This record gives sequence, structure tokens and C-alpha cells, in this order.
Amino acid sequence: MKISEIIKQPEGRKIEFKEAMPKKSELNKTIVAFANDAGGQLFIGIKDDPREIVGVDEDHLMSIEEEISNSIHDNCSPVILPDIMFFNHQGRHIIVVNIYKGSNPPYYIKSKGKVNGTYIRVGSTNRLADNDIIEELERQKRNISFDSLTVYAKEFADLELSAFKNHFEEITGEKATETVLKKLNLIVRDQNRKFPTNALILLSGDTLKGELFPYAKIECARFKGTTPGNFIDQKTIDIPLSLQAEEAYKFILRHISQGSTYEGVYRKDRWEYPVIAIREIIRNAVIHRDYSLRGKDIKVAVFDDKIEITSPGKLMPTVDFNDLEAGQSDIKNKTLAPVFKKLGIIEQWGNGLQLIAEELKKYPEIEMRWSEPGIGFRVTFLKTDHGQTPSDTVGKPSEKTKYATDHDRLRPITTDYDRLTNEQKKILLYLLDHEQISRREAVKILSLGETKTKEILNSLFDINLIERKGKGRSTYYCLISNIQNDK
Repeated sequence: MKISEIIKQPEGRKIEFKEAMPKKSELNKTIVAFANDAGGQLFIGIKDDPREIVGVDEDHLMSIEEEISNSIHDNCSPVILPDIMFFNHQGRHIIVVNIYKGSNPPYYIKSKGKVNGTYIRVGSTNRLADNDIIEELERQKRNISFDSLTVYAKEFADLELSAFKNHFEEITGEKATETVLKKLNLIVRDQNRKFPTNALILLSGDTLKGELFPYAKIECARFKGTTPGNFIDQKTIDIPLSLQAEEAYKFILRHISQGSTYEGVYRKDRWEYPVIAIREIIRNAVIHRDYSLRGKDIKVAVFDDKIEITSPGKLMPTVDFNDLEAGQSDIKNKTLAPVFKKLGIIEQWGNGLQLIAEELKKYPEIEMRWSEPGIGFRVTFLKTDHGQTPSDTVGKPSEKTKYATDHDRLRPITTDYDRLTNEQKKILLYLLDHEQISRREAVKILSLGETKTKEILNSLFDINLIERKGKGRSTYYCLISNIQNDK
């Protein structure tokens, strides 16, 4: 472990920094949240904002270690076994608490009980888990996926499956008979009766799907401009699950352009975005989303400068989007996945991320970013330095590089960092330093006209990040007063 490299990373799902020993209540929430998720590291002796190694008094190292161990043992349940280490970095002592992903979730604060004391990691914050999350953690402990659960509301024989069966036969050449569906674990026999699983309900066109899973759909929109607001086109894709990804992909193709070049006498077509990578992300969104979360659907948003695909549920703990070429594979929906593989939606286990990595190499002007806004996973394909030649950018920091370093500062304001334009970030960063800004000051900072500056200020106002005060020429803007970092 190189501390000099660690301190360059932002706080997030697996990392938290504390200047000094935190309160026991804060410590225990973080420990429980790490254990319920992908594990993590708590660094004590490193100030977060601004990032600085302040160190811990050497005489207090052993007493703090004992205090941490006792607090975890006395207040967290089931048993969590931390690894606590000391590091000396340039004469300053740092305590590192390693917490591993637990195999016996949900983990919770004893005094609060399971319902009120189970915490999960959302970005760099610890959030109280709701009943849906607690139930999912319970299933993880039993190695049961939500899509494999039996549905007793309707027997198999009464389900409307014509669309799915036709699609299945068209793709595989095999009829979706009762025997085939049983082999795919889509039907469960119980008390001499046959019932569907959640997976079969999701694949069906039955009215029961709309009743049990009204949110198992994809909302697509083509927005005017670079931020959510007025849309040019909109579509709701609420059809059997196996058909959704293709329809969402077609929606995107309808709203992006395709150009042509010639190599000798041969014509070569090229989309403005890496469509193979986009197709894989849409497939992943459908295959790996968390269908146990109520009221959350997949969202596909096309803007002037980017495409966003947001899927309900957190990224699987064993999957790292920072290492696309590693051939990673993990399955959230264990019953749906084999069906999707037979249908060709999954081509090869662990191959999807490698396809994305290869396709992105052909599009140096497109940057793929990922984030976890709330209980969701978002992938953004962003146009960067478009129109510049490589020689234009050599040795020059791009806007994306410049503002990426400000992620930590903006985190207390919004978890939707990737949705902000560079102009919006400039305004928010100015407000962090100066507390308020007038329209005249904003015009000067952005080097834009008054009309465009007003649009940017209004966009921040519309998404509840800033508020307007004063009247007429005395009008000024400041950050929403109740924005807090829930840590």
C-alpha cells in the first residue's frame, strides 16, 4: 500500500478519511456499511478537505486501536473482524482499518436493531437501509437471487407468454415448452401445482407483470441541450424483459448521427458514439439491475454532449469498471442470466466489459465515466475535446481533467457530479469559496453573454442546488442552505 497514491483518491464506496478518531456512532455506521457492501478502508490521520496527512500521536496508537476493536465488537452485529494496521508516512502515523465484505449480512448497530441500524455505503456516505435493501442482504446471505423467488399469485398455466415464447423460438430455434422452462428454473413445482418465478413474470407479457413490477421498464428521453429539462422525444419501453434492451438501443440510434468516410474506393461508416459499448451497457442495465427495488426504472437519456444510462441497484462488489479488460463476471439475477445467454443478449460470460474497452479505443474523443448516484449505477458517454486534433491537446489540461480534481469539493453539494456541465461546476465552486454570486459576476467568470449565463443559473436553480435572493439589480444566488453531506 502506497499512502502517497491512496491520498490522491476521492472518498467513495471503499475509502473514507478521518482526521482523528471519529465518534463511535460514526465509526460503527461506516464499519457496518463497509461490511454490508464491498468492504472498505478507513484511514485515520488523514484530513479529507483539503486532503492532508496530519497523522496520529504515536503515543495514542495502541489505545485508539483498542478503542476501535472494542467499539466494533460491542456495537456491531453479526461479528465483524477488522484488520487494523499502522503506517508511518514521512514521520506521521496513520491508522488503517480494513473491513472485508461480510458473508453474513445484514450487519447492523446492535442498539438500534436490524430495521433501524442497518447501513449501506452509497458513494462516500453511509445511508440507513430500507426494507427492500435489508431483504436483499438477507437473500445474499442465503445465496438466493430475487428473480428465482416463487410467485404464488398466479399459476404457470394461466400466464400470458406468447411474446416471450415467439422471441425464444425465433432466436434459439427451440420451443419454450414447459420442460424447457423448468430446466431454466422459470417454473417451480409446489404442492403438486406449478408456479412461475419472478424471472418468468418479468419475461412475460402478463398483466401480473404490470401489477408486481410496474417499474420494470426503460424510460428513454432525448433532451434539448446538456441538462435534463425540455425533451425532444420520449419513449417508455414496457414490454417483456428480453425485448427491452433492443428497443432502448434503437431509441439511441435514432438520436445520434452516423457519418461516412472513404478509404480509397471503400466507404466506411462511423457513428458519433461507440455504439457497441452503448449496446453492452444497455444489456448490462437490463440483466444486472436490481428488480427488488420498488419505484425505480432504467433511464436512458440522450443530450447534446452525452448519453447516460442509469440502472437501479448498486454495482456488484466484485466488478470494477476501472479495469474493463480484466474479463470480470458476476451475476445478480441468477435465473434471468442463463435465459439471456440462450437469447444471445449475453454473448460470453465476462466478455461484455472487454468489448466496451475495445470499442472505446476507437473513440478517443469519447470518455466513458461511471458513478453511483443514490442506489443506482450510471454510465455516461461524454464528448470531450471534440474537434481538436491530438496536437491541439498535447501538454494542455482539458476541461474534463481540470474539473475532475474538484470532484471532492463538489461531493457535499451533489452526488450527480457527472451530470453537471463545466459552466455549472464553475458557478458551484465559486459559491463554495465566496458564498454568493451576482449575475454580473457570473457573466465575468463564465466569459459568456448574459442570456446564456442566466440559463446556466436557472438550470442550477431548477435542480435545487442554488437559491435566488434579493430583487432586481440586487438579485444574487447562493447554495441551498439545507444541502448537507450525510456522513
